[in-house]
Amino acid sequence: MTKQLDVIVVGAGPCGIAVGAAAEQAGLSCMLIEKGCISNSLVSYPYYMTFFSTTVMLEVGGVAFTIPNAKPTRREALAYYRRVVEHCGVDVRQYEKVEDISGQEGSFTVSTRRMTGTENTYRARAVIVATGSLHEPNHLSIPGDDLPKVRHYYHEPYPYYDQEVLVVGAGNSAVESALEMFRNGVRVTMAHFSGSIDRGVKPWVVPDITNRLDRGEIPMYWKHRVTEIRPSSVLLRHEETGEEAEIKNDFVLAMTGWRANHKNLEALGVQINPETGIPDYSQETMETNVPGIYIAGVVAAGHDANKIFIENGREHGRLIITDYLSKGSVR
Repeated sequence: MTKQLDVIVVGAGPCGIAVGAAAEQAGLSCMLIEKGCISNSLVSYPYYMTFFSTTVMLEVGGVAFTIPNAKPTRREALAYYRRVVEHCGVDVRQYEKVEDISGQEGSFTVSTRRMTGTENTYRARAVIVATGSLHEPNHLSIPGDDLPKVRHYYHEPYPYYDQEVLVVGAGNSAVESALEMFRNGVRVTMAHFSGSIDRGVKPWVVPDITNRLDRGEIPMYWKHRVTEIRPSSVLLRHEETGEEAEIKNDFVLAMTGWRANHKNLEALGVQINPETGIPDYSQETMETNVPGIYIAGVVAAGHDANKIFIENGREHGRLIITDYLSKGSVR
């Protein structure tokens, strides 16, 4: 058991780092606990991804994000957030998983386990949960969903060269992975339960995917759902007519999104909306219905991760630390 800290942040993604930087700049004692590495969520992004936002909108902790281009790549963002941690002196405990959070405002206990199996216990006056939404993929929940050829993530096209690949979905991840694979010798097919690509797809990508679909270069099964995944094929069913189609298949990329794990929040008594997955919290302070427990980043968006990005989630740190200070809880 260590000395009591002012705040402990669970998660060291960009929004968690923003909280840590704000705490350090306010003179508070702070620790970030991360089950993976710093900016672990960005590590799972496609290797050659370019961000939608400009560098200015991704800056945290008052540290300039300076690169030649306006929009950074994944690699540049990873380097930047590591630099913020170093510059602001944020204490990050990597590869340490939070097993339990207990206590009440002013006196919380956080129990963790490292990769080595070592167990640690920390104390803090307030706890901020910034664990993002990439905990559990939205499974298709159909026969064959557990086959090894089914993937819920995409890094690069090369493993799929000269293969029959079905991309499920029509959001940013689905569209961009389909386009990159198409240009690298992959025989790509797409299926989507709706009749059009998602509204949130990056505007400069829309003409590209539209042209590929219109020309039949990437076959698209609009208003279709996958009903069964077989070793060498996939069964699709039309939403309106019920007509079924079986197509050849080597891999399925189910770009159907991910969802957050609210286990620790629920154990503390934080109320979670059963429909939206959004925790009960104040948008002015980011404090939940449990005093002393705050949330930051995408976890505040519930099931719709597209509502909160780094560019607006980065502001949560300032709101949280301002509220913490207003309570006169400093040391």
